[in-house]
Parts: sequence; C-alpha cells; structure tokens
Amino acid sequence: MFSRLSALIATLVVAASLVVAPAHAQDAASAPVAEQTAAAPAANDNPYGLMNLIKNGHAVDQAVLVLLLIMSAGSWFITFTKLYDQYKVGKDISDARAAFFKKPTLADGVKALREGTAARYIAQTAVEAGEHHEGNLTENIDRNTWVTMNIDRAVGDVSSKMGSGLGFLATVGSTSPFIGLFGTVWGILNALTAIGVAGQASIDKVAGPVGAALIMTAIGLAVAVPAVIGYNWLLNRNKAVLAQVRAFAGDLHGVLMGSRQVKR
Repeated sequence: MFSRLSALIATLVVAASLVVAPAHAQDAASAPVAEQTAAAPAANDNPYGLMNLIKNGHAVDQAVLVLLLIMSAGSWFITFTKLYDQYKVGKDISDARAAFFKKPTLADGVKALREGTAARYIAQTAVEAGEHHEGNLTENIDRNTWVTMNIDRAVGDVSSKMGSGLGFLATVGSTSPFIGLFGTVWGILNALTAIGVAGQASIDKVAGPVGAALIMTAIGLAVAVPAVIGYNWLLNRNKAVLAQVRAFAGDLHGVLMGSRQVKR
C-alpha cells in the first residue's frame, strides 16, 4: 500500500511537470519578443503562453488539458506499480524455488511460501488439484491432465494480473497525440475566428494564439511517448518474469506427479 501511494505521488509530480514544462518553454520563447515592446507584460502574465490558455481558454481547451493530464497520471501510475509488481513476483518465485523444493513434503513446501504470493497460489492450486480428483465428470479426466489443467489456469491467472493495465498504456500511447491535435485545431479555429472578428491579421496577433494552441500537440506527444515506451518495456519484462513462473510451475508439476499422496 505504501509503495503504491508513493508511486501515485510520483506520478502526479511527473504528470504536472509535463504540463508545466511546455508553458515555461513558451514563456521563454516569447520573452525576447516581449522585451522589444515598450509595454511588455511580465513573464507570468504572458498572453501567448499555456497559462493564459488555461485561465482564459475555451471550455473545450481546458477539458482537453484535463483529459491529457489524467491520461498522463494514469500511465505513469501504471508504469510504476507494474514495475513494482514484476519485481515482487520475480523475487517471490526466486525465493520459492530456493525454499519449496527443499521441504520433505509438498504440504510443508506450501506452508513455507508466503501468503498472497504468486508462488503460493500456484503451489496451493496444484496440490489441491492433486488431492481432490473426484466427481462424476472429473473422473473422466486422468490425474495428470487434471493437475496440468489447474496449474495452467493458475499460471494464466498470474499472467492476467501482471498484464492488467497495459491496455490503458496502449490506449494512451495511440490516442493522446490525436487528443492533443484536436485541442490544437480547436484553439487555432478560435484564434482565427477572433482575429477575423477583430479585423487585425498582423503577425503578433496570429503567432501568439496559434503558438499557444500548438502546445496542445506537444503535450499530447509528451503524454504518448512515455506511455508507448512504458508499454513495450513492461511487456518485455512480463515475458521474462512469466518464464520464471512457468519454470516453477513445470518443476512443481513434475514433483506432484512423482508424489501420489501429500502428507499433511
């Protein structure tokens, strides 16, 4: 619980920095232009920056920014928590392989594993399947196949749990650039409409609002790139950890098939 709370706090900090960074970049880029005017606004009051868009922008602009912030926070939170989960499962499997197979009986081996771990869940499922092979329908399945089926289900459950959340990363990576582009198009449309109504089309009237709207695209890319990298990284790490899980399950299956009775 503490680790997930720390990951959430770190996620919010990172996501907020991704939103604030483009605003500082825009302020820095417009500072030399502002210095050339007699009545230059302060850096914090830059009418061409992202902060002005947040404060005075259309409701659609603000909704897009909030949506991108939520998507960024969610992707970073999933990345941090899944990294911790992968480390935990890998360590649990390593510890289980070192302790489980040294016990005199399968029952002692199961008791030696920590509660709530993937290794304990797989081992307990396998042992219970080996002990309880009764029923009118399951009698038609030989013991070896029955145990194998239950172990495969347990490994599948662990795999599904480790893979949960990766779909969100893939969705963020594929949709956030288009959401940012939508914000850009909407911002440019409003800027050009305002310029047309005012009847002024000088470069200083066009560059500021259009530049502020283009920041939406930059934010969308800033949200998408970490999500795509995190998705591919976690996917590869999942394969490595699941290889250890399947190896443990295979060894467990071999031991269980060599033991016809489990001592309690």
